[in-house]
Amino acid sequence: MGAEPAPVRQLRADQARRVADVLRHQIHAGAFDEVLPTEQQLATEHSASRNTVREALALLKDEGLIDRAPKVGTRVATRKYDHGLDALLGLQETLKGHGTVRNEVRTAQHITAPPAVARRLGLEPGQRVVYLERLRYLADLPLSLDLTYLVPDIGAEVLANDLENTDIFVLLEKISGRSLGRADLALEAIAADPHTASTLDTPDGAPLLMLERLTRLDDGRPVDLEYIRMRGDRITMRGSLSRGAPEWKVL
Repeated sequence: MGAEPAPVRQLRADQARRVADVLRHQIHAGAFDEVLPTEQQLATEHSASRNTVREALALLKDEGLIDRAPKVGTRVATRKYDHGLDALLGLQETLKGHGTVRNEVRTAQHITAPPAVARRLGLEPGQRVVYLERLRYLADLPLSLDLTYLVPDIGAEVLANDLENTDIFVLLEKISGRSLGRADLALEAIAADPHTASTLDTPDGAPLLMLERLTRLDDGRPVDLEYIRMRGDRITMRGSLSRGAPEWKVL
């Protein structure tokens, strides 16, 4: 038998990152009501030094998840909202129970589809589509900027509805008379450009989640192509995957 590999010496920064990962998940899962355990309690729980715990908490503070103050301790500053990756739901359906989702409709018009968009939606080159741009809020909290291309027949009827208070998915099913079937997704991290940052009320260069989603009806017809920029400090994408699911791949 070969010799066991020598263990890599763990730097304190490596240990702090490990502790921060666990605490981040606990904060998002609601494990702490408002106040986190003391540094000494966390050090004992994670078999780490207090200096390591301090570094871990500093990471979370830089992310805006916690506040720290003398004699007050470490408190949860903000929580994220879960957005599922394993169910085809609109934002209103996803955040049901968390508050009222409303949309600021910035653009709603017919445009000539860019060639790449026409191909994705199964349209002929030069065909017109309905283009929507919506800034989406939970109460007064900006969450995402959604750019949406809809096939012309269904999209034209979508324009006649209440776009400020209704999810597009609900309208697609109502207008088409069919259920939504599946969606092809791509999710990546991007930095907020100055205009998007201003629109979403976040600093320039702040981390955003960019979701590209092509949604089909249950007969396989593509009807909705979206590019959604979500605030990374307010939304966490979650899903349950099983090994061998062919529709998931790492790009």
